[in-house]
Amino acid sequence: MRIVADTDVCIGAGQCVLTDPDLFDQDDDGTVVVLAGSPEGEKVDSAREAVKLCPSQALSLVAD
Repeated sequence: MRIVADTDVCIGAGQCVLTDPDLFDQDDDGTVVVLAGSPEGEKVDSAREAVKLCPSQALSLVAD
């Protein structure tokens, strides 16, 4: 599984970072930065939660 971030639609709400700062960060403009593109174990659940909470739907999970 891989995390995909559409930085063109990211509004910088930061919900992803609050959900799991090991998987996500924000650049100087507040745009999402994916730190771990292929989460494993319990981090998959965190990634799913971040996708669900993203207000701009900028995050998605795709199968490898």
